[in-house]
Amino acid sequence: MRKNKELITLIVPCFNEQESLPKFYQEANKITKRMSSVDFEFLFINDGSKDNTINLIKELSKKDKRVRYISFSRNFGKEAAMYAGLENSKGDYVAIMDADLQDPPEMIEKMYEIIKKEEFDCVALYTSSHKDYSFLRKLFTNMWYKLIGIISSTKQVAGARDFRLMNRKMVDSIINMEEYNRYSKGIFSFVGFETKWIDYEAPDRVAGKSKFDFIKLFKYALEGILAFSTTPLIISAFVGILFCLIAFITIVIIIIKTLIYGDPVGGWPSLACIIIFVSGVQLFFLGIIGMYLSKTYLEVKKRPIYIVKETEESNK
Repeated sequence: MRKNKELITLIVPCFNEQESLPKFYQEANKITKRMSSVDFEFLFINDGSKDNTINLIKELSKKDKRVRYISFSRNFGKEAAMYAGLENSKGDYVAIMDADLQDPPEMIEKMYEIIKKEEFDCVALYTSSHKDYSFLRKLFTNMWYKLIGIISSTKQVAGARDFRLMNRKMVDSIINMEEYNRYSKGIFSFVGFETKWIDYEAPDRVAGKSKFDFIKLFKYALEGILAFSTTPLIISAFVGILFCLIAFITIVIIIIKTLIYGDPVGGWPSLACIIIFVSGVQLFFLGIIGMYLSKTYLEVKKRPIYIVKETEESNK
């Protein structure tokens, strides 16, 4: 198949993409024909879809030998799907892209050209417009990137998408990071390598809607903080010291006022408010510590990141 040509693997995580999948394959196929100097393989990752996604992928695999697929036993999430794709990719260069065509296949040609001519290890895309985001999502997204930029030593590019083309050396480095709790945007940055960023305006989805609601995005943001920063633990320790200092100063003031001025100690309402406030702060930081412990617990159990139900090899 390969002869002397380089191979590009297109990893496409799929979760209920029966409407967009045929359109994606059609558009991507146009690019593969145009880029005749390289070979391509399609690697679809069926992440526990409940619709007709897997059957469509099987049909593509039968008529196009370049199409491979991995079908999970259940939904493990996009992070697991991307890792499975990277781990099973064969290409000299590997691209990760969504099936909804918000990651335009025609960009692959430009990305490959940049990697070859400018000698980058990776070409990645980010969007600064977010035209399909609501006002609140834009607000929280901007706040998130500012926060992670402050508390994490790993650089995070605002508006970064998972859509990128990487060389084999970078892909192998990412595969070697076998952590169970995965935050790929941080991992891509952590492994280093020379990356060129391209700003682009993501087109509208060709079908369906985003699988990420506000709660999922919030959890994903927390995952990024817990995976690439211990600053919350440092803050909790600092606040603990600060409260001890405030308590000590307050005790000294009360003693002095009582002995010198005969001023009685304030009543129970103010005391109750103080106790409730301090208890709330303690529970908040105990929750933060608990989240770090839970992540450690999941890592220690060494559960698989994903479980394969079938691949294109299963039906041969």
